[in-house]
Amino acid sequence: MAAASVAAVLALGTLSVPPALAAISADDHLKDRQKQAEKLVDRAHEHLEDSSRQLSRATERLEAAQGQLVDARTALATAQGKLSVAQERDAAAAALLAEAEATLAAAQAEVVAGEADVAAQRKVVGDTIKDLYTQGDPDLMAFSSLLDSESAQDLTRRADVNQAVVDKQTRDYDRLQATEVLLEVHEDQVAAARDDVEAKREEAAANLAETQELEAEAASAKASVVSLVGERKSARSDAARIKARDVRKLKAAEREKKQIEERLKRIAARALARARAAAAASGRAAPTTGLLQRPVPGSVTSPFGWRTHPIYGYWGLHDGTDFGVSCGEPMVAAEDGRVISSYYSDVYGNRLIIDNGALAGAGIATIYNHASSYTVGVGAQVKRGDVIGYVGSTGWSTGCHLHFTVMSNGKAVDPANYL
Repeated sequence: MAAASVAAVLALGTLSVPPALAAISADDHLKDRQKQAEKLVDRAHEHLEDSSRQLSRATERLEAAQGQLVDARTALATAQGKLSVAQERDAAAAALLAEAEATLAAAQAEVVAGEADVAAQRKVVGDTIKDLYTQGDPDLMAFSSLLDSESAQDLTRRADVNQAVVDKQTRDYDRLQATEVLLEVHEDQVAAARDDVEAKREEAAANLAETQELEAEAASAKASVVSLVGERKSARSDAARIKARDVRKLKAAEREKKQIEERLKRIAARALARARAAAAASGRAAPTTGLLQRPVPGSVTSPFGWRTHPIYGYWGLHDGTDFGVSCGEPMVAAEDGRVISSYYSDVYGNRLIIDNGALAGAGIATIYNHASSYTVGVGAQVKRGDVIGYVGSTGWSTGCHLHFTVMSNGKAVDPANYL
C-alpha cells in the first residue's frame, strides 16, 4: 500500500464524536487501542518500505552478478577455445617432435655406421702402412724387380702389379678421407636434429602450460562468479522473504486498526444521527461552506488528491492540503473543539487531532501534521483561531509546511470544500 494511502487509513480512526456524545470521547480504552494500532501500521509500513528497498538492491546486485557470470562464461569459452587450439598445436608439435626424433635416430644410426666405416678404412690404411714397412717402398720394389727381371714381359708384369698396389693404396686413402667427411656431416645433422627436437619440445610445453594456466584462471573466475550469484540469489530470497513477512504484518495491523475504526464509526454514526435529529427539531440549518478557518496564512503548495509522492516516487492519495509556511510560524484551530490525540508519527511527524463536533450534518475532525511543537495537549478545549502550535518539517517532509487534514465521518475529504 502506498504511504499516503496508508497514512489516509491511519487518520480514519482519529475521528472523535461531537462533544455532546460523551460516550465516544469517554471510550479511552478504545482510543488507546486505536493509537497503538496506528503506530503498529506506521512501523509495519516503514519496515515494508525498508524491506522493499533491500529487495530492490538485492535484485540489482543479483542482476549485476548474473551479467558478470555471462562475461565469465564467455571468457571461459574463449580460454577453452584457445586451449583446444593449443592442444591441436601440441599434437602437431608432438608429430613434428616424433619426426624430428626419427630423423635424429636415423642420423645417429648413420653416425654409428660412418664410425664403423672410418674404423674399417683406418684399418685398411694401417695395414697398407704396415706392408710398406714390411715390404718397402713401391718405387724401390719396382727398381728391384727391374734388376731381377729375366725378360721384358716379366718386367712389364711386375710393373703392372706394383701400379695396382699403388692405385689401391690411393683409393684406400681417398675412401678414408671421404668416410671421415661423411661422418662429420652426419654428426652435424645429429646435432641439428637434437637442437630441433629440444626447441620443439620447449615450444610445445610452453604453449600448453600457458593455455592451461589461462583456462585455470577462467575456470576460477567462473567459479567465483557462480558463488557470487549463489550468494546474491540467497540474499534476494532472504529479502523477498522479509518483505513478504512485512506485508503480512502490515495487513494484520491494518485489519486490527480497521476493526477499531469500524467500531468508532458505528458509535459516531449513532451519535451523529441523534445530533441531526436534535438539530432538525430545533429548526437550525447546517452551513455547507466556510465552515473552517484557514489554520495558516500560507498558500497551497499541494492540494488534496492523488499524486506522485515527493520523496518515494510512488502514486498515492494525498489525504490533505499542504500550506507553504516558514518553520516556527503559528498555526490556529480551524474550529472550536477538543484535542483528542497528540503523538509523533514517522510519516506525519508531530500530529494533533481536534474533535470539532457535528458540522454541516457530519462529524468533523481536523488534523495538523509535521508541526515543530504544539501549545495544547490532549483534553484541551480550543476556540476557533486559537494558536495550537507552530509549523515545522517533522516526519516524511521535504520542507517547512502544514499538512492539514479534514475528516468527515471518519473519512479524509478535501479541506478546500470546508475553508
